[in-house]
Amino acid sequence: MIDISALHKSFVSNAVLRGVDLTINSGTSTVIIGGSGTGKSVLLKCVLGLVKPDSGTITLDGEDVARAERDAFLAKFGMLFQGGALFDSMPVWQNVAFRLLRGSLKRPASEAKDIAIEKLRRVGLTPDVAEKFPAELSGGMQKRVGLARAIAAEPQVIFFDEPTTGLDPIMSGVINDLIREIVTEMGATTMTITHDMSSVRTIADRVAMLHAGKIRWEGPVSEMDSADDPYLRQFISGSAEGPIEAVR
Repeated sequence: MIDISALHKSFVSNAVLRGVDLTINSGTSTVIIGGSGTGKSVLLKCVLGLVKPDSGTITLDGEDVARAERDAFLAKFGMLFQGGALFDSMPVWQNVAFRLLRGSLKRPASEAKDIAIEKLRRVGLTPDVAEKFPAELSGGMQKRVGLARAIAAEPQVIFFDEPTTGLDPIMSGVINDLIREIVTEMGATTMTITHDMSSVRTIADRVAMLHAGKIRWEGPVSEMDSADDPYLRQFISGSAEGPIEAVR
């Protein structure tokens, strides 16, 4: 579904991506792990076409992302943002139906609202939540609304940016389980970036570790704990000792 080859991206003298190679197969859940500042978000933005790489190629279903028609290309994606990114001035149902109320995916408002309520139900929220505003919801409920919005247009590809940030361990577990269930149900291809190893173990089919601008290790999640790569082992264990230097 997504093929990334020899991808480079620098910002002035800061080389963030230094030859990333990664293939994400259709219908699989790939989780990108790595320390802060290793380029995970930049990689995601390059795939979406929000940041232009200096060199290398990214293809989606064989089509070069750089040459794709933007509306049709972006219609294939759903996105759960790290901070929720809900619109404060819109009721919840309009947030969920945002893509369905405009552009190439536009539906009649009544139909879009019905879809929004159904997606809210799918993430465990009752219909009365649809008329509330984001400020009236807890952090966990806001994250569920963001997940409902990500799946509202039945996308082929879903990106999750730190899906459990700011949540307590119990709610993190709920969100992880929801993501796994929904992804399996939809058969979507997903790419997640996270520091949360419990998310990795719940969500991932495959794991890729990004370090120093390159994919350091990539493989099935079932092989992650037994891998002998010292960078991966240090990251998984959270040890201060190892080849990854802690920023002080």
